[in-house]
Order: sequence, then C-alpha cells, then structure tokens
Amino acid sequence: MSPFKIQKQPYKFYFLGILTLVAGNLLFAQAPESSIKVGDQAPSFEGKDQLGKVIRSQELLEEGPTLVLFYRGAWCPYCRKHLKSLQDSLNMLQSKNINVIAITPEVEESVAKTIKKTEAVFSIIHDKNYQIMRAFGVDFVVDDKTVKKYKTFGINLTESNGNDDNILPVPATFLIDQSGKVAYVHYDTNYKKRASVKDIWAIVSQLADN
Repeated sequence: MSPFKIQKQPYKFYFLGILTLVAGNLLFAQAPESSIKVGDQAPSFEGKDQLGKVIRSQELLEEGPTLVLFYRGAWCPYCRKHLKSLQDSLNMLQSKNINVIAITPEVEESVAKTIKKTEAVFSIIHDKNYQIMRAFGVDFVVDDKTVKKYKTFGINLTESNGNDDNILPVPATFLIDQSGKVAYVHYDTNYKKRASVKDIWAIVSQLADN
C-alpha cells in the first residue's frame, strides 16, 4: 500500500503517534549533528545492491555526482515515503547524471519488501556490517526499552536486519560532487524530517552550472 495513503486511515495516525513518542528515546542516542560537513571529502564505499551488482562509489563519481541516502527499513513509513519521492523524481535527477544509492541495515528479504512498497529501481545496498553507516557517522544503537516497544507495534529489528545488534542509521542524505566532496547534507535526529527533492535539486542545479 502506498505510504501516501497514511493520512486517509485513522488507525495509522495512532500508530505513527505512538512511534513519535517512542522516538523520543532514540533522539538521545544519536549525535545531534553530522560528523561529515559540506566541503568534506566523502568516505569511499563499496557494496552489493539488490541485483547483486557491486557498487563502488569511486566508479559512480566518474559518471556524475552521487546522492547517498540512509533509511531504517521497510517498516518505517517515513522511509518509504522518502524513497518513493526520490523514485518519482529519478528521471529528473538522472537527467543531470546523478546516481542515487540507498543504504540500509535491513537484509535482502526486507529490501525486497521496501522495493515492492516504493517501486524503487535505484540501487539499494544492504550494509551488513554497518561499514558504510559508520564511515558516514550515521549509525546508532537502539536502546533495549525502545526495541521492546517497537515489538509491541509489530516492528522486529532482529527479523528486519537479520541480527540482534539493534543498530539503525539516522536517515541522513548526502550529495557528493564528482571531486568526491560533500555538496549537501541533510542529517536530522528527528526521523520524520527528510531531505526534500526540492532542496536536493537546488544543489544539483548549482553543480550543473559550475
């Protein structure tokens, strides 16, 4: 079911309201600001996407700027909405040679659920050992109390991520220019706030003009 239909179903208002309360615990477990700033050299990374293709950031940058976003899982309606908005704008972004890469801790089976719900065709990398998340400084451990609360709402991180580490990313977004430097950062510990396509496009247009 499309995440854009959430507002039409009252019972999901309740569900999202509860998650908002739970999120209060998470905010204190995350760094308030990104350790990577605009102008910094972006970390290099490598991983396999949902099609088994090896994705190397250095090779992507030879083609054009790269948009790297981190999402929590198929269970997160805000993640689904964000991914869907990028998918809907993919042709526009690709017209400027922008590569879009999503990074997630969820296992391949869960990634398949995300793709089914968002229709995403861009590469999604399962960051098995959190190497990419840690390189970008977006990883954090969800406390046990919150994990238990999540389970009461049908969210099982062990099942979603294939382990009991309970590690999630801050849903951050980074735009990397062809020189490998970070041109845009959206990092907010409030999981409901995401990088808008409008803001991303404004930076993309600036890069194209330079």
